[in-house]
Amino acid sequence: MGATVEQALEQLKSTGVRMTPQRYAILSYLMHAMTHPTADEIYKSLSPSFPSMSVATIYNNLRLFVEAGLIRELTYGDDSSRFDADLSEHYHAICRTCGTIVDFDYPPLTEVEAAASRETGFKVEGHRMEIYGICADCTTRHNH
Repeated sequence: MGATVEQALEQLKSTGVRMTPQRYAILSYLMHAMTHPTADEIYKSLSPSFPSMSVATIYNNLRLFVEAGLIRELTYGDDSSRFDADLSEHYHAICRTCGTIVDFDYPPLTEVEAAASRETGFKVEGHRMEIYGICADCTTRHNH
């Protein structure tokens, strides 16, 4: 985990963003979640503690955190974005059955970017690699 919640909050404060208990809760939840939650999942987890918080509040704050560079939005072609507070270089393995996303480390594929740049003339700004399959839980369930 790169930044702590406190470091992230300091970063936000320096850009003039007021820290509310709701923002703190959302950020803290994301930084401790290993599951790359959707806005709805964050809402379901936090609404018992924050009954006045709406899904819109969650979305607005997630946008704010993405723009501030504190979290990453993962869009994998399904209808709901997932959010990842781990900004380190890492890749994702995605279960086609249940949608679980698991982080795994692999040396960054910079040679792929260099090849793309050479062959296309593009000024490459980044890449995304996803591994698809069936997670161990789903495989076990299917085999029983």
